Amino acid sequence: MTDQLTVSVLGTGIMGAAMARNLARAGHAVRVWNRTRAKAEPLTADGAHVAGTPEEAVRDADVVLTMLHDGPAALDVMREAAPGLRPGTAWAQSTTAGVEAIGPLAGFAREHGLVFFDAPVLGTRQPAEAGRLLVLAAGPADARHLVTPVFDAVGDRTVWTGEDGAEGSATRLKLVANSWVIAATNAAGEVLALAGALGVDPDHFFDAIAGGGLDMGYLRAKAALIREGRLTPPQFAVRTAAKDARLIVEAGERAGVRLDVAAAGADRLARAAARGHGEEDMAAAYYASFPEQPGT
Repeated sequence: MTDQLTVSVLGTGIMGAAMARNLARAGHAVRVWNRTRAKAEPLTADGAHVAGTPEEAVRDADVVLTMLHDGPAALDVMREAAPGLRPGTAWAQSTTAGVEAIGPLAGFAREHGLVFFDAPVLGTRQPAEAGRLLVLAAGPADARHLVTPVFDAVGDRTVWTGEDGAEGSATRLKLVANSWVIAATNAAGEVLALAGALGVDPDHFFDAIAGGGLDMGYLRAKAALIREGRLTPPQFAVRTAAKDARLIVEAGERAGVRLDVAAAGADRLARAAARGHGEEDMAAAYYASFPEQPGT
């Protein structure tokens, strides 16, 4: 097999579309499918073929990459694709699916003779568009050459966490990392909400922590999105973050760990989504601090 592959990308939201573009720019033949076809159509300008069905998208593919909402969605779409799959095809499952979903996904791969890679990614819109995601991957060492060109096209680094994708070691690491991202984002929103309520100029807070151990570029970036009203287009949407937060809490519960901050963060994100901020950047959880959206 050469490094020029036929890659099928199922799911062309914020992340999937960016990954498909970078795969096409790397010289791969890219086929894409999305439940809402209009979200996939712009990728034709990058040379991708928009398929009408998952089955059409995966036919004769070397690698199938799924970037869908959650584990059940990924499994449903792969079942639709099943008649077009061929044994030996590599499946890079990049959806943040949660620990409990990995078993059924890996089981589907076994049933259809697919080489299964648990391969979630760390990063948001900007690094995805730049091809600088961090790929977290688990899968057989003797088959990694099948997916390495794909991971190299969408990310600038791959961290291998194990040899058996069915164990979900990459997904577990993704949940740990996302727990920190979600906690930090919620904290940024609460800092601004509290500052406003107490009549504190947020700039005084940032001046106070500048250059010290409490300072953090991510805090400043998310706070800027809120203060400057730049919540759309989202880097990582509230609705998706709320789903990931639920998966984190559920994973902790099953492992016998109480995650109070994660649970509260999940509630904040769900509340923000219910108030109409679901498609805005996850920093919009800021609005969950108020009975209703505050005036400008």
